[in-house]
Amino acid sequence: MSDNRKSGVPWYLWPFKAIWDLVAWIITLTGRLVAVVLGFVFLIVGIILTVTIIGAIVGIPLIILGLLLVVRGLW
Repeated sequence: MSDNRKSGVPWYLWPFKAIWDLVAWIITLTGRLVAVVLGFVFLIVGIILTVTIIGAIVGIPLIILGLLLVVRGLW
């Protein structure tokens, strides 16, 4: 008998669980990276739109959304 009772995974399924955990970790990391990149893009587009007075109506919410995405992606 194995001592894998804490994780609830039998010893013969451990390689599959390890691969599953690695894939989940990569997806989590990629999701955060995409959120930060999109946040910076929204920030830049929002700043560019805010320079024009008419575009400020759309630019300011884009800046706020971009900032929130960057903060959420980093922390």
